[in-house]
Formats: sequence, structure tokens, C-alpha cells
Amino acid sequence: MPPSERIVIVEDAAELAPDHPHLLTLEARPANIEGAGAVDLASLVRQALRMRPDRIVIGECRGAEVSELLAALNTGHDGGAGTLHCNAAADAPARLEALALPHGMPRAGLHAQLVAALRVIIHLRRKGSRRQVTEIALIDTGDTGARGLGVATAWTRHGPGPAAGILERLLRERDA
Repeated sequence: MPPSERIVIVEDAAELAPDHPHLLTLEARPANIEGAGAVDLASLVRQALRMRPDRIVIGECRGAEVSELLAALNTGHDGGAGTLHCNAAADAPARLEALALPHGMPRAGLHAQLVAALRVIIHLRRKGSRRQVTEIALIDTGDTGARGLGVATAWTRHGPGPAAGILERLLRERDA
């Protein structure tokens, strides 16, 4: 990313440290012994949006911050990322549902936000001490373009998948 773009990273525990001149990091805080002073990831994501980021990154999505990230990506913050734990790219929509529904986001609302905010899923696997890209997938909105949450593979470690042409088009449009 260009040095002029502001990146705000929100994490539960500080782990990410990209070399970038316009970087802000926010870290969650547990409650003290009296049960006061906690700052959760969802609150930090909301506060990060007030810092006018060009890019927002959430270290690991495990709860209500999923709703906040999707809302941020749907309100003019062009570019963001979050880590989500699941077994394959195709499992990401179901995992997002499992995280957002208990926090009051209705399923139809989640689907609409997800389809509008998220285009690419990059699935990594740990191999020894390193992480390796095993799949790049696209959210497939289906024929209606509104509620489908299938995942179309664009690339696997074995080569291009059926959605490779769509990924190439998205990248060309992004560069234009």
C-alpha cells in the first residue's frame, strides 16, 4: 500500500507489525480485577473508523467484531482484512454466520452485508512454522446477486479454478 494510506490494525493481542509509515495499532484490553476497564474488539473497530483509515485490519474475528468489520467495509472504507478460523474457504460464510448471529445480527442482514463487503477469501494452512496459501476463493452471490453465499474457487495450490477469470477481472478493475 502506498505510504500515504493510513492503516489501522485492531487486535486482541498485538501480533501484526507491517513496515508502513502510516500505521496505527489498537489492542483490546481485558477487565481489571474489579471487572472494569475492558475494551473489546468490536468497540475498537468502531473507534478505528473515527481515525479515517484507508485500510482496516482485524487480527482475528471471533465475535461481535465481525458485524463491525462488515459494516465498516460497507461504508466507504475501501479495503480491509480480517483473520477468520475455518477449515476451508468454502466454510467461511458459515463461520461468519456462527460468529454474527449470537450477537444479534439477523441472518438476512449478515448475508446482505457479506455479499456487499467481501469478495475474496484467501485460505492459509500452517506447514511447519510457516503459513502457505492453499486456496483463493470468491464469494459467489448466485444468480440473484443478493443472498447467495457459495464460494467459487479461483485458485488452489494445484492451479486455477473455475472462478479464475472472475478474479483476474476483479484485479484488472481494481488497477484501473
